[in-house]
Amino acid sequence: MKFLSLLGQASDQYYGDPYMYDTSNSMYGASSQMSDAAAASFLIFMLIFGLVVALIGYVVSAFLLSRIFKKAGVEGWKAWVPVYNMWVLLELGDQKGFWAILALIPFVNIVAVVFLIIAEYNIGLKLQKEGWFVLLAIFIPIVWFIWLAFDKSTWKGAPAVKPSAPASKPTPPATPTPTA
Repeated sequence: MKFLSLLGQASDQYYGDPYMYDTSNSMYGASSQMSDAAAASFLIFMLIFGLVVALIGYVVSAFLLSRIFKKAGVEGWKAWVPVYNMWVLLELGDQKGFWAILALIPFVNIVAVVFLIIAEYNIGLKLQKEGWFVLLAIFIPIVWFIWLAFDKSTWKGAPAVKPSAPASKPTPPATPTPTA
């Protein structure tokens, strides 16, 4: 018992009384705090920096996605429309496009991501990639986009573009009219 009381006294000696707080030697003292103006400018800088990074990421991914769409026979401009590009990507992967809109709803978006991964798997197969290739889309999507956009693979399967005009049917040969 005497050992425990000595141990308790030793901890007070080295660490001070836990109920007394001295701010003069604290690392959170007044001298280390940022001024309000500096904190506001830092916040504005981080906001602008985040927006610039997001814009660059959007432009790069839309460019790469447009190249993938062109391989599939889809117009490249569709990759630049924010929700519609995911709709088209899902349809290229044989999934329902409405999951792109449902991906905007919290908790439902988890299911939408599963369908997006299935679509990416199917797109990889249609571009002659192995099944494991979908792992790039899951863990490193920018590598998946770059690889599919710039490799020499071609779209295999049914063309993704629907014909704009129906094919004209050949007219049956006219039956000869009897002559008198």
